Amino acid sequence: MTVLSDTALRILPRISHPHDVADLTADERTALAEEIRQVIIGTVSMNGGHLAPSLGVVELTLALLSVFDPGRDKLVWDVGHQAYAYKLLTGRQQEFHTLRTLGGVSGFPRPAESPFDHFGVGHSSTSISAALGMAMARDLKGETHDVLAVIGDGSMTAGLAYEGLNQAGGWGGRLIVVLNDNEMSISKNVGALSLFLSRKLNQRWVKRLKKDMEGWIGSLPYGSDLMSYVRRGEESFKSFFTPGMLFEAFRFNYLGPIDGHDTARLIEVFKEVKEIDGPVLVHVLTKKGRGYAPAENNPTYFHGVGCFEPETGLVEKPGVCPPSYTQVFGQALTALAKADERVMAITAAMPEGTGLSEFAKDMPERFVDVGICEQHAVTFAAGLAMEGFKPVVAVYSTFLQRSYDQIVHDVCLQNLPVTFCLDRAGLVGEDGATHHGAFDLSYLRHIPNLVVMAPGSEAELPAMLATALFHGGPTAIRYPRGAGEGLPLPEHPAPLPLGRGELVRPGRDALVVAIGSRVMPAVAAANELAAATGKEVAVFNARFVKPLPREQLLELAREFPLWLTAEENVLEGGFGSAVLEMLEDAGALDRLTVRRLGLPDAFVEHGAQKALRALCGIDKDGIAKALTSLLGL
Repeated sequence: MTVLSDTALRILPRISHPHDVADLTADERTALAEEIRQVIIGTVSMNGGHLAPSLGVVELTLALLSVFDPGRDKLVWDVGHQAYAYKLLTGRQQEFHTLRTLGGVSGFPRPAESPFDHFGVGHSSTSISAALGMAMARDLKGETHDVLAVIGDGSMTAGLAYEGLNQAGGWGGRLIVVLNDNEMSISKNVGALSLFLSRKLNQRWVKRLKKDMEGWIGSLPYGSDLMSYVRRGEESFKSFFTPGMLFEAFRFNYLGPIDGHDTARLIEVFKEVKEIDGPVLVHVLTKKGRGYAPAENNPTYFHGVGCFEPETGLVEKPGVCPPSYTQVFGQALTALAKADERVMAITAAMPEGTGLSEFAKDMPERFVDVGICEQHAVTFAAGLAMEGFKPVVAVYSTFLQRSYDQIVHDVCLQNLPVTFCLDRAGLVGEDGATHHGAFDLSYLRHIPNLVVMAPGSEAELPAMLATALFHGGPTAIRYPRGAGEGLPLPEHPAPLPLGRGELVRPGRDALVVAIGSRVMPAVAAANELAAATGKEVAVFNARFVKPLPREQLLELAREFPLWLTAEENVLEGGFGSAVLEMLEDAGALDRLTVRRLGLPDAFVEHGAQKALRALCGIDKDGIAKALTSLLGL
């Protein structure tokens, strides 16, 4: 596929306002869909991004903008990774090449970016609840515009979506839900609901059967009376064969399934929907990655992809990189599970993203994908642990936030041996504020019974995993997105002593107490500072946030009066706060000068990890600058 240059675009440059879409002919809409796909492919090939989801909803987006006015009507995109076409058609064409770059267009809808982005999103299954609130507010204010939630079938595996449906059906007001059904979330959907939604019905077959039955019944004695009963039960008959049975149980008017790539048909349906009172669900069938063969053939990989060659879909690999933390975790857990049949792996719709693909292949009976249900995943793991298993819940740090109560109530209160492995802890990069794992140390370290660890390099991750499985209580391990340092991995990782860190660089003039991803940059900063100034800064790898290596830290407090803590977590309530609290409780703080480095009390924007760490002052140069100030240089 050849990516069109800006000069080759004919229709897209004419779309200066969403209103312009409604004025296009059918042929122009077809041409525009192709141009949109070309621009998305070209941009994502350079910047990375969510390719397959956005390619799958191009026609759906055109149909929505042909019928609804986003200057007046409210559209809420669930998750929002499918909204690239919407961005192109709502005034962001000229800036679209900056997608996901620092200071550029966000990869997700953001009200601060555009008045046509009506709700900020990034996590799954929020759209129906948010749209319902907006619809109810509309009615309370006496307004008449439409409110729509566009939600994927993957997001419909989460309980939050059904909480919204339940209230909306009971309320009975005007709300439109568009179910974008491509049989995928990130990975292939799982569970009974996915099987139910897959009960597709050929519309022509239904119409033919209906016509034949009407003719036969009408020929019978009292046929007209019988036909009244048949028509009364027509919707029930339709629902028996389609997923409408589920949604009509929630008191939604159900329309579908409808070909999500037939723009003309979609426009007809949406025009009909505007005339229906009460909640409506439109079931649309789309193909993830539509129009780009590599994405159609491998939608999971192209769901969120880095740079690639647009003509072939081949990923650009500038050189051989060390294994990522995610890969190291997957390999280590698989090896440990083979040695202990009680170990089980649990993920919430992200086996590839969390590194569990090989585990699932090697030990499918001990691998469970629960769908986009983080709350359920945690309590499910608690049930397994109660029966003697050692469940490992692999989840992105930002998504574990959704299951806080379950961590407290179902796992830690009962002191159950559940291991939480938090991938993407810290700054994740281009996905931005909705995906940064900026808060986990703060929301985990105060929970009783929970051990919290963070490896200073990928080489420590297997040992921490062994520690967690050996511990016999709840444990959390957090580690960053991306490649490690290329250090050799232990063949037979042994458990670490709880609450013991390691002095990884000796010194005499100051001390850096670092945790997790900031250990190696601290060592590099200390080395550079020594070469430039002769000052020798010691670096202590704490390893444990809870329990803190208290005895070691108090011993270091007697040796070093100048301290700097470094973490990739918000400073409020984080690792540095824990260190300060411990020193104060021990009466050691009055003889020390302690400064903290970490993430600010703000939501960090999207951009490359390296740029964001520099922006927050927690990279090597930022640590060196803080040390220079601390030392009075």
